[in-house]
Amino acid sequence: MKTEDFYYDLPEELIAQVPIKDRTASRLLILDKKTGKTIDKHFYDIKDYLRKGDVLVINNTRVIPARLLGVRTDTQSPVELLLLKRIDDNHWETLARPGKKVREGRRMTFIPGELEAECEQVLEGGNRIIRFDFEGVWEEVLDKAGTVPLPPYIHEKLDDPERYQTVYSKDPGSAAAPTAGLHFTKELLEELRGMGVEIAELTLHVGLGTFRPVKADNIEEHEMHSEWYDFPKEASDIIRKAKAEGRRIISVGTTSTRTLESVAAIDPEMNPHSGYTNIFIYPGYEFKCIDSLITNFHLPESTLIMLVSALAGRDNVLNAYKHAVEERYRFFSFGDAMFITDLED
Repeated sequence: MKTEDFYYDLPEELIAQVPIKDRTASRLLILDKKTGKTIDKHFYDIKDYLRKGDVLVINNTRVIPARLLGVRTDTQSPVELLLLKRIDDNHWETLARPGKKVREGRRMTFIPGELEAECEQVLEGGNRIIRFDFEGVWEEVLDKAGTVPLPPYIHEKLDDPERYQTVYSKDPGSAAAPTAGLHFTKELLEELRGMGVEIAELTLHVGLGTFRPVKADNIEEHEMHSEWYDFPKEASDIIRKAKAEGRRIISVGTTSTRTLESVAAIDPEMNPHSGYTNIFIYPGYEFKCIDSLITNFHLPESTLIMLVSALAGRDNVLNAYKHAVEERYRFFSFGDAMFITDLED
């Protein structure tokens, strides 16, 4: 299967640059995964498509201020680090810009006397292992020194950083938000609970590899980045009971999907588990856990559009995206949403 098979034309002006004021007022495209039928709604209408007994699975990760701007200690020339993966208390795998200025042994300063760093290793592919030297509590120092990194296709300044967090975010560790969850408010979640919808929480810390383009011509040759996840006992108990009773598992976002499917691949009984996953889901994949998916609109030729195509079929997805473009939906992180489901289920 070719990467170009997942291309679609997207006018640049449809890439949402800022979030809308009311999270639930974003548009919602319902896509029947079997027939390809589409229905235009708003996100607050999601309750009309959920029912008592459904399990909504959310990713409670929280985006950290992973973008650090500093200088080389020797020359004072600017450097930028993007934190990707925490290795231990002092070490992170990072992206560095410009890479030629962050070689092994280079020292960097972010807050003089409070946060400094040294490049210890240049990895294959260009990422760096950085050792940070800091005074005080890491999380407090990072809050002071860093900023929340926005995706590269967003060029507007975000007035309120909390709008790039889900209302249920609580476990810091992501370099990017699980954006399907941005459409929920606490009030909507409470309304769904009142309807008898169960909500299960898991954690997957989203890396910037989410935005890495697929460069291989054949998608099977693409190497996925790995991300850390935690599937706790509470979520396991809810999902195992629901599956046994034949109730629907509805994943909020591709990150929740990748976590659930990773656990199911290891243990079909869906017992609690944590670890790293680099699962790559594309057409031909047989889903082992989820039934439906709430998601945003994804970049052309991305691993994420391949994932949704595995669930709903490539032709159905591309036709739905064509409809969304024609109807002027807003795309990507701050854009509108889709609910991929079986309308006859």
